[in-house]
Amino acid sequence: MTRRGARRDRGATVVELAMLMPVILAVVLLIVQFALWFHGRQVADAAAREGARFARVAGPEAGGWQADAEARAVQIVRAIGPSLLRGATARAWEEGDQRGVEVTGTAVQVVPLLPDTTFTVTARFGGPVECFRPDDGSDSCG
Repeated sequence: MTRRGARRDRGATVVELAMLMPVILAVVLLIVQFALWFHGRQVADAAAREGARFARVAGPEAGGWQADAEARAVQIVRAIGPSLLRGATARAWEEGDQRGVEVTGTAVQVVPLLPDTTFTVTARFGGPVECFRPDDGSDSCG
């Protein structure tokens, strides 16, 4: 290449980098956003699982199990990552002989210009109420 041709290409790399950098930065931020949403979901899962454990062990006639299960779920969110799952709320539920907890919150938002509702995380766990059933053929928990 002649000296004259080499001079015309000077600065081309800087222009290419200036054009590609916003795209690369956006992709990196989206990857970080997905990772934070996923981690927030893991925190909600752990909290709902622990709250559901409290709800199931309370027994069929136990009063106030809802408040205990919800408090335990919120306590787990605060212990694991209060900044990872913002505005976390827990709601205890009972359907027949099934009890559990549903935890809802918002994952951290890294990418600006995206709506907050996009990163809402909900986890629901539950199972049958644990109780002792006597071996006399009766179906009551005692």
